[in-house]
Amino acid sequence: MIAVNPTNSASVLAAFGALGVLAVVFAESGLLVVGFFLPGDTLLFPAGVLCAGSAEQPARLELWQVLVCAAVGAVAGGQVGYLIGRHGGRALLARTSSRRVKDAAARAEKLLARYGHGKALVIGRFVPVLRTVVHPVAGALGVPVRAFTLWQTVGGVLWSQTLVLAGYVLGASVPHVDDYLLPLVALVVVLSLLPLLAGGRHGRRGRRGPTD
Repeated sequence: MIAVNPTNSASVLAAFGALGVLAVVFAESGLLVVGFFLPGDTLLFPAGVLCAGSAEQPARLELWQVLVCAAVGAVAGGQVGYLIGRHGGRALLARTSSRRVKDAAARAEKLLARYGHGKALVIGRFVPVLRTVVHPVAGALGVPVRAFTLWQTVGGVLWSQTLVLAGYVLGASVPHVDDYLLPLVALVVVLSLLPLLAGGRHGRRGRRGPTD
């Protein structure tokens, strides 16, 4: 049997290909607690790279399959997360002992209050941690299902397709770029964490209040 590490994008892609993309993106897009530990950005970007072939080496994944699986996983996961939040989400969040989950839920609630349903659901897709919790929180807060479905679909498709296509373009433009997947994944991680770091600085400044 092949040992698969679900938190490692290379392991998931090698074992399951496009179906692995669907499963992981689905879980990361709305399954509370579990989704926090799964790769999202760091799975989609390398998957796009592996879709780019060359004269020396054929593509390891089919681009259309990865695009479809990424979109389906993102949209279906977001919808399931909403249902989880709508049917007992507040109780689930209250019972969890994870400080990370509680902090993320509070940030998601503030995001929805500040930007409204549309912007918050699209922005939340591009922020790690928030991506997992914003959909259950929207359900718990009673966001109308029609508005939620529309905007989480827009955000999910935009996020998933952008990252896959960015990886594909890079893979098609730079020879042997797949030899440098680990540094590329590290770069994606750093870039995806920038919104969290910026939000943390803003929050600390707000708590300190104005200075003379």
